[in-house]
Amino acid sequence: MNWQDNILDSTEQIRALIFASRRIAVLGIKTEAQADQPSVYVPIYLQEAGFEIVPVPVYYPDTTVILGRQVYRRLIDIPGQIDMVDVFRRSHDVTGHIDDVLAKRPSSVWFQSGIRNDAAAEIFAKAGIKVVQDR
Repeated sequence: MNWQDNILDSTEQIRALIFASRRIAVLGIKTEAQADQPSVYVPIYLQEAGFEIVPVPVYYPDTTVILGRQVYRRLIDIPGQIDMVDVFRRSHDVTGHIDDVLAKRPSSVWFQSGIRNDAAAEIFAKAGIKVVQDR
C-alpha cells in the first residue's frame, strides 16, 4: 500500500472512517467555559452522537474532568485503544505532538478545519495512520 492512500480526502473515505470510529481523543480540547469555541462544541456534538470522547487538553493544568470524562495530559497515558485523535491545535503546534501520536498508534488523526501540517500528515500516513486535514 502506498502511504498516500492513508491521506483521506473524499467524502466516501471520510464517511467510512467516521463509521469505523467509536473512541476519539480530543487533543487541544478546552473546558466547558469556552463552549462557544469549536474545540468544545465539536466534542460535545460527537459525544451527543454516541462517540466516546477522551479529553486531552493542552492548557488548564488544574482541570481533571471535561465533558464528564477524565482528562489525560498525553495520548500515551490514555488506557486502551484510540480510534481517532481529533486535533484542535494550530498547524505549527501539531509537530510537538508527533511522537505522542506515533506512540499511541491511533487508527486515524483528524486535523480540524483550518489545521494543516503536511509534514506531520506524511509521517502519520507512512506509519499506517489514516489522516484527514483541514476538515
